[in-house]
Amino acid sequence: MSVVIIVVAILVLLLLTIRKVSPFIALLLVTLMVGAMYGLPFPKLMKAVQDGVGSILGSMALILCLGAMQGKLLEKSGAAAVISRYLMKKFGAGNLQWAVLFMGFLVGIPLFYNAGFVILVPFIFTIAASAGVPILYVAIPMVASLSVTHGFLPPHPGPVGLAAIFKASVGKTILYGLIISIPILWMAGILFGRRFRHHGTMAPPSELAVEEKNLPGATTSIMVALLPVLLIAVPAGLLPLLNPEQRVAKFLAAIGDPVFAMFISALLAGYFLGIRKGKTITTVMGYYSSAIESIAMIMMVIAAGGAFKEVLTVTGVANEVAGFATANSFPPLVAGWLVAATIRVVIGSATIAGLTAAGILAPLVAAGGVSPEWMVLSVGAGSVFCSHVNDTGFWMFKEYFGLTVKETLLSWTIMESIVSIAGLLLVLLASSFM
Repeated sequence: MSVVIIVVAILVLLLLTIRKVSPFIALLLVTLMVGAMYGLPFPKLMKAVQDGVGSILGSMALILCLGAMQGKLLEKSGAAAVISRYLMKKFGAGNLQWAVLFMGFLVGIPLFYNAGFVILVPFIFTIAASAGVPILYVAIPMVASLSVTHGFLPPHPGPVGLAAIFKASVGKTILYGLIISIPILWMAGILFGRRFRHHGTMAPPSELAVEEKNLPGATTSIMVALLPVLLIAVPAGLLPLLNPEQRVAKFLAAIGDPVFAMFISALLAGYFLGIRKGKTITTVMGYYSSAIESIAMIMMVIAAGGAFKEVLTVTGVANEVAGFATANSFPPLVAGWLVAATIRVVIGSATIAGLTAAGILAPLVAAGGVSPEWMVLSVGAGSVFCSHVNDTGFWMFKEYFGLTVKETLLSWTIMESIVSIAGLLLVLLASSFM
């Protein structure tokens, strides 16, 4: 019966998505429907919804807001453009793909996917036109980097939400995510991108329009972009080697706390990219405010995912589905990928796919026997599988680069699938050693 309820819930989510219903409203409606189908008393159902929203927002709202604030400063100050130009100069014309890949990775860490994509597209056209290569030759490494950071690395909404549901360490998730990201980027961005070296649409002559006045330096821009990763991942890697009672260990634990690390990063971004470059406090605060406004709906989608997870837990649906996966001998990490990938293909949204899968499989992690950090990465890998016509990212890629649906399927969709499948294989391999 529980499996039937889950299937019906996913089908309703699909129908609502096709009808262009807001993901937040769609998830909330499906959450209430699942509770009603299982016969949960209305007061208990509403309490579960509120508890689910509160528990997940309580653990990640500050991380998302502070990450958005830092990203907005990188965007508005021109630091993202500075990073891109610096990498192009250092890598040279012979290593265009690697330059674009690192450009996407550095910009993608602090910025959300859509913002990073829009910021980098003009660079892709300019680079392709200057080098006389097809657009997709340099576009594929860029979007591969953005997809990897979107699927595997906090402070992006999906990984942060999954870490909250699975009760995983954000620091370890970043550390493990960085380890598997390098080979994934090489496969999906560099190797796959090379197939477009001698065919595809050429870029028209264009110039990159960037405000040249008072731009930040390259070193400052790169350090601000990388600061959250350094503050969170470095302590996570060093703390197991130290005595917890040592002062240095306590200091690292403090600065490595995800909320505090993101707070420091947002403040330093405001100072080095704003105040120090002549912007007023009012202007910087305006950037912060607009950043929080831009992330509000994403936060509510994640909140609805938390409500869905809580209702699945209270009704016992999650335990039964988890038991079904266990009874059929699916290893937890494989089960996480399969559930997320299936929902991704049906629904289209990577964030909804990941959060829905996490709600279903949370009991497997709670029962022990599987690392919550590797589970975050497994589900994250499944959530980006086989993007097609029901995903907004598919249409952004198609329209911005002037492709047909067939060309988009043979480029974007295959690239996303490589990221997903390679992610699963590397998670299984790395988790067996760590």
